[in-house]
Amino acid sequence: MLIVQKFGGSSIADGDRLRRAAGICMRQRQNGNEVVVVVSAMGDTTDLLADRARVLGGKPSPREMDALITTGEQQSAALLVMTMESLGIPAVSLAGWQAGIYTDCRYGDSDIQLIAPVRIREALSRGRVPVVTGFQGVCAAGDITSLGRGGSDTTAVALAAALESDCCEIYTDVDGIYTADPRLIPDAVKLSAIDYRDMLALAEAGSQVLHAKSVELAMANSVVIHLLSSFTDAPGSQVRALRDGSRPDFAGITRSRASGEISLAGKAADAAALSRAVLLLAAEGIEVLSGSVGDGRISVLVGEAEQPRAMQLLHREMILDALK
Repeated sequence: MLIVQKFGGSSIADGDRLRRAAGICMRQRQNGNEVVVVVSAMGDTTDLLADRARVLGGKPSPREMDALITTGEQQSAALLVMTMESLGIPAVSLAGWQAGIYTDCRYGDSDIQLIAPVRIREALSRGRVPVVTGFQGVCAAGDITSLGRGGSDTTAVALAAALESDCCEIYTDVDGIYTADPRLIPDAVKLSAIDYRDMLALAEAGSQVLHAKSVELAMANSVVIHLLSSFTDAPGSQVRALRDGSRPDFAGITRSRASGEISLAGKAADAAALSRAVLLLAAEGIEVLSGSVGDGRISVLVGEAEQPRAMQLLHREMILDALK
């Protein structure tokens, strides 16, 4: 069985976390599985690199910004390989261009056009773990390009599709996908599984769990995403195709940082559900400034001061009720 594992920046932010990530990979190998690893930049490395460019003044070219900010993942890949080798795990780091990840030439937000994983397969055939830099590829001009926000998740899913992997494991600092952000909604419930369509609707509405590009790619290629914590042994959550009978009316609620809109995603996202949400809020004295239906979700806009209370109310009445 071939498994793609992706480790986010918080999961490899220091030596202890690098060793923990290496141990997770080792366990899969001990279970007889082949493993391909994708890494993000460590901690806040990408932001720090971008800040270094900004203090120089002027407006850096998008090409040079991509050349700069993609070095964070290269550091992560090399350090994780060194950690693995110290634990007796044969491994090799591969930058996006070495791994055969080809993109368009839209610097800063490129899309993967083709994956030719020759060197990845070669490493696997030699019993080594390929550790691939996420977030980047190479375009037809021979330039390094970045994939934009959530690019490492997209890299992992794209590799899983190209390699016909059985599963794409994404390790972060949270232990799964919840019906709401537990930091905002204390009674949020962890989902064992969520349908691609509902996860995509949440991502497009502003959820930070997975980027929309990665979910779209997973859905198009039937790649099962398993979201896990690198800090606990909790079972996590899967993103996969669910029969409509197994999908709750609403699977989650999120808030857009950009617009402040509150959105609920699920198979019951229609005009009747929007009307119910508006009536629930009105009954509690919360004025709805606007509302909309579409793309598998309903959305409402309320005043900023009322947003926390509105989210808690809609989560309780429309999400928790749907899960009963």
